[in-house]
Amino acid sequence: MQSSLGEFQETASTDAFALQNPKLLKVSLQQVTVQAKLGSMVAYQGDVRFEHAGSGGMGRMMKKALTGEGTRLMKMSGTGEVFLADQAQEVHLLRLENDQITCNGANVLAFDSGIEWDITRVKGGFSGALAGGLYNMAMAGSGWVALLSDGPPVLLDTAGAPTFCDPAAAITWSSGVQTQIKTDVSMKTLIGRGSGESLQMGFSGTGWVLVQPSEGRVVPVAGQSSGGGLGNMLGG
Repeated sequence: MQSSLGEFQETASTDAFALQNPKLLKVSLQQVTVQAKLGSMVAYQGDVRFEHAGSGGMGRMMKKALTGEGTRLMKMSGTGEVFLADQAQEVHLLRLENDQITCNGANVLAFDSGIEWDITRVKGGFSGALAGGLYNMAMAGSGWVALLSDGPPVLLDTAGAPTFCDPAAAITWSSGVQTQIKTDVSMKTLIGRGSGESLQMGFSGTGWVLVQPSEGRVVPVAGQSSGGGLGNMLGG
């Protein structure tokens, strides 16, 4: 019997993080600990252990509780290969070398042991206070970060012109970019006749922002806030 399944054979890449296909990440564990989105494992081979990952300290635990930001994580350790995915979204890999990026927590799939993370707040003065604040995950260090995109993203250069995005569409941005919250709230907004785009996230400075063609997938999970800390914000 002839078979066309050969095209789906496991990738031969020995990199710690490698794309099995555009929607499936292969992580090769060699006695290191990798953190990944809770429940994102679809298959594994070898001696691999999974455990719930805490917030890594009281400060971060309080930030997660108060903001809803910071995706729920699990730790993977041992020796073998683990395949990760989330709702068949596209997976994109970034390699950091003593650098930092900021991410929407809902778009973080996995990162390796050389990456540290924290929760940061977007500055915005009165607009930020009105919007309830925007919180994201800052990822810093050296190593791989795997990000999710609901469809093919676009990479925008923030140096050429003022750049604005829907907060839930901005996946990640580089360390040289400054962010702020922009609101356009009027009486029409308050009576339900606004544009639906009353809240935007502004980006300026030298760098880039990666934007997905979606405002994010809504996957209800009991006791879990939506990614990006956006549950109580206007517009969007």
